[in-house]
Amino acid sequence: MAFQDLLDQVGSLGRFQILQMTLIFICNVIVAPHSLLENFTAAAPSHRCWVSILDNDTFSDNKSGILSQDDLLRISIPLDSNLRPDKCHRFVQPQWHLLHLNGTFSGVAEPEIEPCVDGWVYDKSTFLSTIVTEWDLVCESQSLDSIVKFLFLTGMFVGNTLYGHLTDRFGRKLVFRCALVQLAVSETCAAFAPTFLIYCSLRFLAGISLSSLLTNSSLLTIEWIKPKFQATATALLLCAVAIGQLTLAGLAFAIQNWHHLQLVMSVPVFFLLIPTRWLSESARWLIVTNKPQKSLQELRRAAHMNGMKSSGDTLTMEVVISTMKEELETSQTKSSPWDLFRTPNMRKRMCLLSLVRFMTWVSVFGLMFNLQYLRTNAFLSVGLHGIISIPANLLGIFLLNHMGRRISQLFVISLFGISLLAIAFVPQEMQILRIVLTTLGGGFSFVSVCCVIVHSNELLPTTIRATALGIIGISGSSGAALSPLFMILVTYFDSLPWIIYGVFPIIGSLFVLLLPETKNQPLPDSIQDVENEGRISRQTKQKDAFIKVTQF
Repeated sequence: MAFQDLLDQVGSLGRFQILQMTLIFICNVIVAPHSLLENFTAAAPSHRCWVSILDNDTFSDNKSGILSQDDLLRISIPLDSNLRPDKCHRFVQPQWHLLHLNGTFSGVAEPEIEPCVDGWVYDKSTFLSTIVTEWDLVCESQSLDSIVKFLFLTGMFVGNTLYGHLTDRFGRKLVFRCALVQLAVSETCAAFAPTFLIYCSLRFLAGISLSSLLTNSSLLTIEWIKPKFQATATALLLCAVAIGQLTLAGLAFAIQNWHHLQLVMSVPVFFLLIPTRWLSESARWLIVTNKPQKSLQELRRAAHMNGMKSSGDTLTMEVVISTMKEELETSQTKSSPWDLFRTPNMRKRMCLLSLVRFMTWVSVFGLMFNLQYLRTNAFLSVGLHGIISIPANLLGIFLLNHMGRRISQLFVISLFGISLLAIAFVPQEMQILRIVLTTLGGGFSFVSVCCVIVHSNELLPTTIRATALGIIGISGSSGAALSPLFMILVTYFDSLPWIIYGVFPIIGSLFVLLLPETKNQPLPDSIQDVENEGRISRQTKQKDAFIKVTQF
């Protein structure tokens, strides 16, 4: 943890760090909304079967010439259980007797119906086209819409595993830029996907790259600033995600063709490759991976940009080596994912952080995937949550800086769970109260995510931080993938999924109390630092106990 001494010499929050965070902030604004694209590109508009008497321009009939569209719909499409036109069936022959044109037909047999063998007609008042209308993902094929979301989340699951290891091996900046290329190519190609299978494959690749981009944007920020400002920096990055959501909602409202929306959201990612050339690699990572010469260059660059040229000139290789002697010795042995579970303190942190991430993410994504409880359209739902998250993240900064990491998480995550439990017991008729509770739940979910990410980053060592975040991210991705499945339980009890969503974060918040406090503490650089923290903590407790006994 001696890197903090070097950081103090070159400036821990100056022009260099602000420019670094600004570049990453812009990247997050453009990149993060790709996780919510299916809210618009995969929207399912109202639809019915195609019937010739209604939709064939060349069709002519003496009777139909005097009938309105509603009358023609009545004789062509049967009614469902809610007395609305059926979305998936049509009459084999027009049922003229339903209009009572020729008297009462008491002896008429049950009319024959058939599936939509000639396709569907879609309502284009909100969306001109979506992947649902493109490949007819309705009726018997409506479950394929969920497969897209599942594959995207599976991609994030794989990305947490694959890119986490690559980040610790090849560096934050390199993997970040490679992931940008992958996201730009896969999402741009998705706009031209000729088949549904190819589209799903491309979204899977996008999920892999997105998880890496979000992880590395956080690492390239917090590893360059002092502990006092790490919570603020993380919350600001989440505010960038919120601005991205607002941007997506506005663009989706203006661009109603899914091909065009996909392109507008994807092409700008290519342009991010130009400014990210000037991102600085984490000097902390360079040192702990035995690259002190490159680390010295980055530190001098930071000193000059921060107006501390004298400190940069006096900073030499000898100073770096002497300051980081212990970390450089540790870097001689390569770390592996198994190292995270070999020592007691590190193993405890990994297990507890994984549990907290899993239980919190189940509820966060459970709420995100069921925004229909707001009883509003998709544009308003995404935009509203984007607006809420900005003040929510500012609240997160205040709580983390004044209450500490553990108490903040216990307080916020518990409130998140309570708000979801309240939704379960509010009647459907009280829509305004349900909207208020759902909105509060959305706000608390963003603060919960902020607190969890900050605490995780500060508890893990630099040498293997990305790998550890990847493993913890697997737990979060598992929870996210499982969250939609809980909605199946509504067949047994309408409120059961919301009870589960509410109980999970409350239980998860209790596990946080078993983790150490990291407020204003320097980041650990090696697993040995983590073990030493535990040893120092135990010695301090024994010393305090000895003093109390002596005084007594």
